[in-house]
This record gives sequence, C-alpha cells and structure tokens, in this order.
Amino acid sequence: MIKSMTGYGSAKGVSGKLEITVELRSVNNRYLDCSVKLPRVFVSFEESIKSLIQKHISRGKVDAFITIDSSKAEDVEIKVNRPLAEAYLAALKSMADDYGLSCNISAVDMTRFQDVLQAVKRETDTERLCADICEVLERAIVAFEDMRSREGEKLENDIKTRLDEIERLTAAAEDISPRSVSEYRKKLEARLQEVLQNACIDEQRILTEAAIFADRVAINEEAVRLRSHITQLRDMLASDEPVGRKMDFLVQEFNREANTIASKGNDSEMARVMVDMKAEIEKIREQAQNIE
Repeated sequence: MIKSMTGYGSAKGVSGKLEITVELRSVNNRYLDCSVKLPRVFVSFEESIKSLIQKHISRGKVDAFITIDSSKAEDVEIKVNRPLAEAYLAALKSMADDYGLSCNISAVDMTRFQDVLQAVKRETDTERLCADICEVLERAIVAFEDMRSREGEKLENDIKTRLDEIERLTAAAEDISPRSVSEYRKKLEARLQEVLQNACIDEQRILTEAAIFADRVAINEEAVRLRSHITQLRDMLASDEPVGRKMDFLVQEFNREANTIASKGNDSEMARVMVDMKAEIEKIREQAQNIE
C-alpha cells in the first residue's frame, strides 16, 4: 500500500521524573529533509533521533518536535559534606575537653556551620534519557505511519479511478481514429469530384492519399504504450515500497503519449477525448506529488 508524504503523529512518556512529548509532522518534499527540534542541552541526541526517523520515512519534509518537562523532577539533592562536618565536630569536642564544657550538639546545630550542607544538582542519566526519548518516538512514528497509510489509501483509490477513465478514453480514441480516415477519404473524393467535375477520378490516387493519411494519424503504438503505462502504475500502487519518484517519471510518459495522440487528431471529437485524458493525467500528477 502506498503512503502519503503528509502525516502527523504524537506520543508521550516519562524518563524517571522527566515528562517527554514527541510530535511528528511532514509535508511534501522531493527528498527526505528531517529537522529535529529539542532542548539545546540534549542536542547530542539529534543524530540518534534522525537515524530512527530515517528507518521509517524515505521522502518528505519531516519536523520532529521533542519537549522535556522537568518541573516535577527533583533536580537538586542536599548532600552532607562529611569531612567538613567531622572536622567541626572534632574541633568542638576538643574545645569542650580543653575548657571543661558540655558538648551537646544537635544535627540542627551542625547545619549552622557554613558548607556542612551543600545543594548539588542531580546528574541526568543521558543514555537512559536518549533511550526513553527513542521509545516515545517509536510510538509517535506508529501513529504517524497510520495516518500516512490512511491518506495513501485515499490517494490510491482516486488514482485507480482516474486510470480506469484514461483506459476508457484510450479505447474511445482508438475507435475514433479509423473513422477519421474514412471521413478523410470521403472528403478527399468529394473535393476531387468538385474540382474535376465529370472527369475520371483516379481511384488509386485516392487510396494512396488515404493510406498516407491513415499512417500519419494512426495511434496504435501510442495506445499500446498507454495501456502498458496504466498496468505499470497499477503495479506501483500495489507495491509496499516507496514509489513516488517512479510515479512522477511514469506520469511524464503518460503525458508524452497523450500529446502525441492529440497532435495526430484531425477532428473535434478526438480533441475532446484528448482534453479529457490530459485532464485526468494532470490530476494523477498532482496526487503523485503527495506520495512517498
């Protein structure tokens, strides 16, 4: 099944007491253009995130937005400076012994001495955080791919409908082409009758002129190639591989054959058929611009 290049997916998760939110958005682009936006302090995670995205997406402009909320995290830890506290205690006990003083010291008393208690910022386990972000990203990608598949199904159905119409118009053009030769012969014979009046008309000359005209307006080869392109495009729609670029090229071939048939057309009915066909091909081209 084909996938659209347009999609959106999001997921949330946690890493310790950090809250992680991941959003993925994509639009049409000729190649894969991946942009990751996350807190500057975690910029080292960018390559891992891009690598994971590239495993699932081959074409489109993809923006990944990653936010990390640390409002509920315990970023600060209070630590006891044990060497300093022990030095204070030893000094106090020595003073009490030297001067015959009591030494009733509480924990609260110890906190009054400078630097006995220290506020230390808790270190983040970056490897664990990167792994947790990637886990949340994986879930966002699942939602993202689901939306792209649903959009791709709509594109596929629309293109199939238009291929059926192109096939019908090809058959109509094949039906018109021989009739135009017959009409040309009748018109040629009528003109010669008018010009020569009662003179004998060279039937062989009429047959030769009609044959030359028939060869000039014959569309057999173009019709065969058009049907071949239709089959190829249907096969592409059934593929599980990204086919957007191949489809772009094939639609150009559709246009080439249609333009050739239109240039060979010699009446208004053929012109109408080819205008309708080229309109269908253009709509397929527009839809193909959104296929991965």
